[in-house]
Amino acid sequence: MAAKKQYLKSKPICKTKFIMPKQAVGNAQSVNIVGDFNQWDIQATPMKKLKNGSFSVGIDLPAGKEYQYRYLIDGEKWENDWAADKYVPSSFGPDNSVIVV
Repeated sequence: MAAKKQYLKSKPICKTKFIMPKQAVGNAQSVNIVGDFNQWDIQATPMKKLKNGSFSVGIDLPAGKEYQYRYLIDGEKWENDWAADKYVPSSFGPDNSVIVV
């Protein structure tokens, strides 16, 4: 599922809700979103586990930019967003997901 975007009329901010569906995370105990918006800090943005087994988090992003990101599952497995706006090569191996707001 792609991130849900809601643009504010009062300021150039996009309220973005990232969702990792259960089928992408399996029986994960924790998922963190890691990217440009949190200086790739693996602990800065933990996602909340939902009753259906999916994980979600809301982040306010300045509009008019692109942000690279990935998900870190249980502190060891990296996963891309299956429905990212696009993908770009990473210097660390697999591509990074990109959201355009």
